[in-house]
Amino acid sequence: MLIGIDASRANREVKTGVEWYSYYLIEELKKITANTQDQFFLYTDKKLKGDLSKLPKNWKEKRLFWPFKYFWTKIRLSLEMLKNKPDVLFIPSHVLPLFFPKKTVITIHDLGYERYPEAYPKFFRFYLKKNYQLACRLAEKIIVPSNFTKKELITLYKVPAEKIEVVNLGYNEKIFRKIDEKEKIENFLKKIGIKKPYLLFVGRLEIKKGIKCLLQAYKFLLLNYQSLDISLVLVGKPGYGYNEIKNLKSKIKNLIEVGHLNQDDLPYLYNGAEIFIFPSLYEGFGMPVLEAMACGCPVIASDIEVLKEVGNDAVLFFKTDDFKDLVEKIKKILENQKLKEQMIQKGFKRVKNFSWQKCAQRTLEILLK
Repeated sequence: MLIGIDASRANREVKTGVEWYSYYLIEELKKITANTQDQFFLYTDKKLKGDLSKLPKNWKEKRLFWPFKYFWTKIRLSLEMLKNKPDVLFIPSHVLPLFFPKKTVITIHDLGYERYPEAYPKFFRFYLKKNYQLACRLAEKIIVPSNFTKKELITLYKVPAEKIEVVNLGYNEKIFRKIDEKEKIENFLKKIGIKKPYLLFVGRLEIKKGIKCLLQAYKFLLLNYQSLDISLVLVGKPGYGYNEIKNLKSKIKNLIEVGHLNQDDLPYLYNGAEIFIFPSLYEGFGMPVLEAMACGCPVIASDIEVLKEVGNDAVLFFKTDDFKDLVEKIKKILENQKLKEQMIQKGFKRVKNFSWQKCAQRTLEILLK
């Protein structure tokens, strides 16, 4: 069987959640299919870089030149589908081309543009909506990362339940792990100007991620519990509503914003943090929760459905967008070492349910079915 995969997102230099999903999924698929009779094409707009370019004998790179910044999948990949259609096409992180084989599988990560339309540029929102609606009608199967996203597709787009396959995401077990070499952690923190103790957030700095609630909670902590000498570290790029966040941030001391960090650097921050806080208002999955737990960092998260699905009993949940409840949860962990240790151990146990190998194996079954 000939299987084509859109690798354009996986091949990007700077990766966030969706790009990492594509990258790790392709890397694991290469491992489990290297000695099979199936043939794989990686469609890409630019020459494959790094490990992506190291292909088994039954895998080939197919670079499809496109001089423009946008619409590579929609137009250029469509032209390829007209000339050389594979038996199966898999789109892990984008929209369907105009032309595609009968058996086409797409991953839809979330419908955030429906729930928080103000967080997306008008044209991009329109583009996503029309393309996802089309994919829901025409793709043979839709992969989603959580039962929550499956419910969203059924509720908002009336997609038949049997058309949707839930395949949980994974995390990089080699990178996100408990670091026993304390000196390495201390050296990294010193290099970027962070002192312990600190609370940590990782993700895009935007309203949808619940950053306002986090800043309100932290400000309340500083004003009302002055004995708590603790910093708040924010990791991530600015997003929608950042100016409002910036205004709030300017009035709070001991707050450190470090911008985007490479994936290899994040484990040091997770390992050094007292608590990882993920106050998001909407997610399709919530990969940073897995990363933090794998590094032995206790997690507090908003009690939205999908984060409960991912974190289960290993996470301490607070009422979404309720900064006073978040304050209470922070204090609860900081003041109870036994609870903190219990959460760390539950986190280690919980992350064993998730891996990119499992994700790739289940995805392959869907592609070959």
